[in-house]
Amino acid sequence: MRIIILGGFLGSGKTSLLIRLAAQFTEKGQNVAIIVNESGSSGVDGETLKQRGYDSYELPEGCICCTLAGSLQDTIRQIEKERSPDVIIIEPTGLAMPGKVKEMAEQTGAGEEKDIVIGIADVQRFKDLIKKREGFFVEQMKGSDFILINKSDLAGPGDMESAMAWLSERFPETEVIPVSVKTGENLGRVYELMA
Repeated sequence: MRIIILGGFLGSGKTSLLIRLAAQFTEKGQNVAIIVNESGSSGVDGETLKQRGYDSYELPEGCICCTLAGSLQDTIRQIEKERSPDVIIIEPTGLAMPGKVKEMAEQTGAGEEKDIVIGIADVQRFKDLIKKREGFFVEQMKGSDFILINKSDLAGPGDMESAMAWLSERFPETEVIPVSVKTGENLGRVYELMA
């Protein structure tokens, strides 16, 4: 079993990517379980996933890398025992630190394969995010196995190149990939990296 953690600020495209990844694994005949951490009491992402035919385990009201760490670990153990999935995809809140989520997941002893952290940034809001929350964003992207700059189909002139250069300078060991989760652009490379 492998665990995939999606990290990124609110609106970066985590839920859309989650749906794409779940479909990709399902098409390959793999059993997928999904854990969604909502920041509010109503499970919007959980409802979206159910409408698409996926069962998801929701951890509302709190952050799974701090206040809900025990709940996350209990949920992973429960899923492993009840469903024995090939893949668990975890979508934390936009304020979570995916590196910490990975640590929490690994402490369960679940899984036999390499866990993966995918960092996701929205190219349209990239400059604003860096201006207002640079320190937080850098911490959030730390430990990503690769970083996706999403919404390439909506990028203005030079925006994608600027964001890629900024990320490559701060994370020189991490592959940075321009993608459009909406259109599927470059998602083939993402699937290759997870193979």
